[in-house]
This record gives sequence, structure tokens and C-alpha cells, in this order.
Amino acid sequence: MEANASVEMFSKVLENQLLQTTKQVEEQLDSEIQKLDQMDEDELERLKEKRLEALRKAQQQKQEWLSKGHGEYREIPSERDFFQEVKESKKVVCHFYRDSTLRCQILDRHLVILSKKHLETKFLKLNVEKAPFLCERLHIKVIPTLALVKDGKTQDFIVGFSDLGNTDDFTTETLEWRLGCSDILNYSGNLMEPPFQSQRKFGTNFTKLEKKTIRGKKYDSDSDDD
Repeated sequence: MEANASVEMFSKVLENQLLQTTKQVEEQLDSEIQKLDQMDEDELERLKEKRLEALRKAQQQKQEWLSKGHGEYREIPSERDFFQEVKESKKVVCHFYRDSTLRCQILDRHLVILSKKHLETKFLKLNVEKAPFLCERLHIKVIPTLALVKDGKTQDFIVGFSDLGNTDDFTTETLEWRLGCSDILNYSGNLMEPPFQSQRKFGTNFTKLEKKTIRGKKYDSDSDDD
């Protein structure tokens, strides 16, 4: 009997909470409808024009990005092209890769997805063997490295997978979150809550380039398979 009474009481509490929530939503809708009812034709026309103008600007911005090579993950042939590409776009992610490094191929798959999702950012890849001057200038010694360029200046680096959970099985959302932390793309989630399954396991500290241990090769690989 006591168990039944507890279940019934719990059900009533849930029902009351649901009714209160429904009532609040209805009141908000009634308020918005009332505002619209009180608007005269001129005000409604101005509101309509304002929204249409916002849509036009958004479409123009999208076309501008596409004309500059946004919306796809592209390989550029030389370091000379790198300077031109970063000069014409506000936000650029450039993957410095090597064909023989497995982790570069893993990164490629995620970058293809993000390039289509985030038109506001240009996504490029450049073979380190074709960019010795640029790699030396940017102190790129570990492959793969992502250079994050904003307003023509390199703001940050993602070196290897240390910022992505130190695992080859990181998700596209994890990379998206890390790029969002550097404001190189518009991240819609909560930057204070990394999309890691276990924050304790993966950690949240970013590995900056200057803190990375460099071995004796010209380009060190972050992949165990290389």
C-alpha cells in the first residue's frame, strides 16, 4: 500500500510539473502573438524586410566563402599557395601532412566532414616535403600538425593527437570542439564541456608546440605505425 501511495504521489508531482511547463510555454506564445497583433502594417513590413535583409547577407557571405574555396578540404601544391590562401580568408585550418603517416589519413577523414559543415573556415592540407621553408618558419617538427590561422596570422597549433584524447579513435566532434577553443570555427556546443567520454582519462590541457618533445628526425611522426 505504501509503495502504491508513493508511486501515485510521484506521478502527481510529475503531472503538476508538466502542467506548469505547458502553461509557461503557452503564456510565452500568447505574449508573442499579442505583440504581433499590436503591430501595425508598417511595423510588420519593417520586420519582414529586416529578416529578408539578414537572409540576403547570409547568402552573399556563403557565396563569397565558396568562391574562395571554402566548403571543401583541398590540397595546395606549394608553400607559396599557402600565403595566398591565408591572406584571402579570415579563418584557415592547414594540415601539414606526410603520405606515409597513418595519423594524417585519420585526420583527413575528420577534416573532410568539418570542411562541409563549417563554411566560415577554409580547410587545407600541405605536404611537408613541399614546404621546407614554411615548416622551418612555423617550427613544425611533428606530423601531423594543424596550423590554425586567423586574419593571416598563425594563432595556434594542434600537434599530433595529444589535444584530441591521445587516441586514434577520437570523434569528429572532439576535433570540432578543439578547433572551437581556438575560435577558428563557430562551435555551437559548450566549450567548457569537452565531448570526451572521460575527462579524467583524456585530460583537457592543450599541448603547445614549444612544449612538444622533438626527436632527432627532420619530421617526427606522432603515429606509432610510422
